[in-house]
Amino acid sequence: MGRAKKVVLAYSGGVDTSVCIPYLKQEWGVTEVITLAADLGQGDELEPIREKALKSGADESLVIDATASFAKDYAFAAIQANALYENRYPLSTALARPLIAKLLVEVAEQQGADAVAHGCTGKGNDQVRFDVAIAALNPALNVLAPAREWGMTREETIAYGEQFGIASPVKKSSPYSIDRNLLGRSIEAGPLEDPWMEADEDIYLLTQAIANTPNQAEYVEIAFEQGIPIGLNGESMNPVALIQSLNQLAGRHGIGRIDMIENRLVGIKSREIYETPALLVLIQAHRELESLTLTSDVTHYKRGIEETYSQLVYNGLWYSPLKQALDAFIQQTQVQVSGTVRLKLHKGNASVVGRKSSNSLYSPSLATYGTGDQFDHKAAEGFIYIWGLPTRIWSQQTRDSH
Repeated sequence: MGRAKKVVLAYSGGVDTSVCIPYLKQEWGVTEVITLAADLGQGDELEPIREKALKSGADESLVIDATASFAKDYAFAAIQANALYENRYPLSTALARPLIAKLLVEVAEQQGADAVAHGCTGKGNDQVRFDVAIAALNPALNVLAPAREWGMTREETIAYGEQFGIASPVKKSSPYSIDRNLLGRSIEAGPLEDPWMEADEDIYLLTQAIANTPNQAEYVEIAFEQGIPIGLNGESMNPVALIQSLNQLAGRHGIGRIDMIENRLVGIKSREIYETPALLVLIQAHRELESLTLTSDVTHYKRGIEETYSQLVYNGLWYSPLKQALDAFIQQTQVQVSGTVRLKLHKGNASVVGRKSSNSLYSPSLATYGTGDQFDHKAAEGFIYIWGLPTRIWSQQTRDSH
């Protein structure tokens, strides 16, 4: 096709992205392929992946550790926004895509490449996230998506790769499609494509089955500063360590499983299973701290913003004018969101049992029903009269008209 001569390819080490390397060269006339594997805390050993890219025909194979940025700049921003797509999914996989796109663009610019490429198919959300993010960051770069266009089945893809020395998987060890990073795991396909079928216990890795969780409840205190998690149980921690520790802690108690039918951007419904222990607990704790430190009108208005924010991230619009505007609003709301939230972890549940902040808007003397009550009860009658006046007038009018 001759679309590009020098290409930076997002590389995972799987069949599709490995086959992309010879395919780009043989079918599309690319002369140089540079692969980029991003370490986002997925726990894989990335040196074998780097070497596999070279064996598959890459001219250069790069591995970039972006875990710290992933936690600080992407995960924590989403926590400040209490971002839950369709009020359930905390965007663990979606949040990785704008960062990978950013790395692709940076490497392409450094290397003088005229295109970037990815291994996404035409049915998923990730193709949209990559293509749109890359266009936002550098509209002059071409984006190539061989797997979206080659029309090969998985068997044909494996056979094509074998022609160029890419070893086929000895066996498909799992019927599932799994994506993992620091924030959690997403599991789809295989038996899960039947929405009536209960998922086998063996698909889970980060969360214990309830039957195997401790019988004793465990408490955790999460400290926040301006909406950012900064410590667990009185110990200051960097973003990556905090998420890793909380993943283990909450996962041990069976917290963080999501089984949902999700509306994909491309118009189809998909059955998805997620394990996101830390992210769900952090959003729950953060939202609780906001309830203590934000005024009621800001709290209520922010809920609508959060839904829009979640849809933007899910739909690949991380780098967009509306997202930037919402970021500014959210950052302004977080100035007072500092304090500590205590949660009780037990048998799949994380329950908020305590919260405190030096910026608390909660007034014990106004809230109490005991001695020390400083609320002016007499003022309530006049308030109710004014508040209910439109309703009273409406009622009189409707009665008179009948």
